[in-house]
Amino acid sequence: MPPTAVNVLVTGFEPFEKDPVNPSWEVARALDGWRHAGATVQGVCLPCVFDRALASLDAALAAHKPTLVVCLGLAGGRTEVSVERVAINVNDARIPDNAGQQPIDTAVVADAPAAYFATLPIKAIVRDLRAQGFPAGVSNTAGTFVCNHVFYGLMHRLAQHGGAVRGGFVHLPYLPEQAARNAGAPSMALETQVQALRALIRTALAVHEDVREGAGQLH
Repeated sequence: MPPTAVNVLVTGFEPFEKDPVNPSWEVARALDGWRHAGATVQGVCLPCVFDRALASLDAALAAHKPTLVVCLGLAGGRTEVSVERVAINVNDARIPDNAGQQPIDTAVVADAPAAYFATLPIKAIVRDLRAQGFPAGVSNTAGTFVCNHVFYGLMHRLAQHGGAVRGGFVHLPYLPEQAARNAGAPSMALETQVQALRALIRTALAVHEDVREGAGQLH
């Protein structure tokens, strides 16, 4: 890549818990090769497996040398694009991962900080997504499964390298075909999710200092 090239790494996960599809990978795959303002998106699929997902993330970071990283995951039952605020240093798996592992109350990284905040402009992203008609909100929990595992691992790696690369995590709702198998669950069409992530990336590339406005929750 030429020195002036800007890569945006967008990761998604393979399907898990016997579901045949995962919108996070479908969105990342759809964005692969998309260009905006001189930046090119590189879409990568991560295994839904503790530790192995971080090895795949390390390989992607080394291969693409991104300046911006957006990791995606599925949060079935959520109604909007959830821009995560904080990753915590704990694995506490409700279900086994795709390799049958189910760590309980272990650290993502031993002897590391309890938590990291995303370095994406999370409130500016939510503001801009809503202004463009996309349901979006700030989330204060990325769970304790492989999504949070990758989110924490990413932020730890970026912090270890001085924080010049910005990153964060976004949870996506079910696709309509998934909601059809989960009666009453909310969903969002794939094309809507793809367009929302394009808007998110545009804001993340343009805004380096987040806006200060209310996005807190009572519970």
